[in-house]
Amino acid sequence: MLLSRRDAIKLGLGLGAAGLAGYGGPAELMASRPRFAQTGGLITKPIPSSGERIPVVGIGTARRYNVGARAAERAPLREVLEAFPDLGGKLIDTAPSYGTAEPVVGDLLAELGNRDRYFLATKVGVRNTLDGPGQIERSFEHLKTEMIDLIQVHNMRDYQNQLAYLRDLKADGRIRYVGITTSSARQHEAFAAMMEAEDGVDVVQVDYSLANRAVEERILPVAADRGMAVLCNLPFGRGLLFDTVGDRPLPEWASEFDGESWAQFFLKYLVSHPAVTCAIPGTATTEYVRDNMGAARGRLPDDALRRRMVEFYDAL
Repeated sequence: MLLSRRDAIKLGLGLGAAGLAGYGGPAELMASRPRFAQTGGLITKPIPSSGERIPVVGIGTARRYNVGARAAERAPLREVLEAFPDLGGKLIDTAPSYGTAEPVVGDLLAELGNRDRYFLATKVGVRNTLDGPGQIERSFEHLKTEMIDLIQVHNMRDYQNQLAYLRDLKADGRIRYVGITTSSARQHEAFAAMMEAEDGVDVVQVDYSLANRAVEERILPVAADRGMAVLCNLPFGRGLLFDTVGDRPLPEWASEFDGESWAQFFLKYLVSHPAVTCAIPGTATTEYVRDNMGAARGRLPDDALRRRMVEFYDAL
């Protein structure tokens, strides 16, 4: 997958994009969702419960940040995290179940000494009430911070009890936002029902890519109606999207939304949806962080271009 993506990047049209196009999406979503903003070339969207704006592309740490303690293993990741805020990035998403990812992120940010430049998101993924507080305290220790921006219930595990505890942490000022995640279509129906029933959920995280658009039917409209920010995991479908396009060059019409690589093509499809707040691709090299952050600049596809992107991909 890395080689095919690298080849795809080389086939891109080069760096440098300008201008901004509004999104002409469904009226019911547009009515309930603030338009994205572009300041200094960077596209941001608001977290509805607070109005705080974050860049539309972040970093996911599953698998890629599960490394050992040797400096040689961590050096490329340190370079990524150091470059990320300079490129306009902010949100880093991790979890206790991602092997060593949490402590690796915590150690590297401590070395860089710039914790205040990041929006840190992690998860609690236990199956009973008693284990939640302990896992959360370890996350604070691993991330070496007194405040975590967002803690999410991982894949709905024991979600009613865990959400209640997270709301208490938010009230105490130890976290700023409460969230819940899914990465499986099997959970989508129950996830949407949970979104409709639970109050005090600031953020939902869902599996969403050009090849996996199931959340568009119900989950994203519910998020808009309920005022929940949306993070997108698996935005490249675990490499499926790159494998599908292979060595094909970008279509010429990708220039209409400043798509300059396949990664930007795929990410811009997601972040142009009016209910989506931020996509979080796994990013472990500076080559990829620069490419991915290109999707947070320039124009975004409007509704007609989004349909064209779907038709193009589905025909491959």
